[in-house]
Amino acid sequence: MDLLQHAGLRRTRCREAVIGYFLEKGVALAHADLEQALPAYDRVTLYRTLATFMEHQLLHKVVDDGAVVKYALSETAHEHHHHVHFKCVQCQTTTCLAEVEAPRMSLPPAYEVHEQNLLLVGVCPTCH
Repeated sequence: MDLLQHAGLRRTRCREAVIGYFLEKGVALAHADLEQALPAYDRVTLYRTLATFMEHQLLHKVVDDGAVVKYALSETAHEHHHHVHFKCVQCQTTTCLAEVEAPRMSLPPAYEVHEQNLLLVGVCPTCH
């Protein structure tokens, strides 16, 4: 997995399986999705893997309209996650629209933004 090597991470079967599943699906995934798809790995191992990937900016968080935290592959290392996410009401998939930048907000002095999430909900092109 070039992504692991590029991030400076050691290759493990679990890390390779998780990255491979994200690449295969191409959508944002919840921890529960990984548990179901990768039953060889326990829930704690999967949580630790997700946390490591977040720390190394391989993944970023996506909060959907049901307050479920999902994770999506980052386009590039050190990507600023100021893009829009889209959740389809029919197939329930959540995807990154990396080409659509989220609007910048002007905040009062002394506020510092660390993360921004913008979720659009509707019907995706596959279900349309």
